[in-house]
Amino acid sequence: MLAKLQLKKMSRNEKLMAMEALWADLSQNESSVESPAWHEEALRQTERMVKAGKVKFVDWDDAKAILRRRVAKRR
Repeated sequence: MLAKLQLKKMSRNEKLMAMEALWADLSQNESSVESPAWHEEALRQTERMVKAGKVKFVDWDDAKAILRRRVAKRR
């Protein structure tokens, strides 16, 4: 059954929670999802930037915390 989401009535937090729930469900069978053709080049470009010291990796939990703080500042 497909539930029709009432996006206009949802808060930003509710929308983010819905996105996380959707991603958690979709990622359970990640081997069945084929990456788009551009993805390999994007990964290679990111790798080059990391090696050049232009960007760095951030732990996913830390990244989510940073994003949540940014959203909270906008309110």
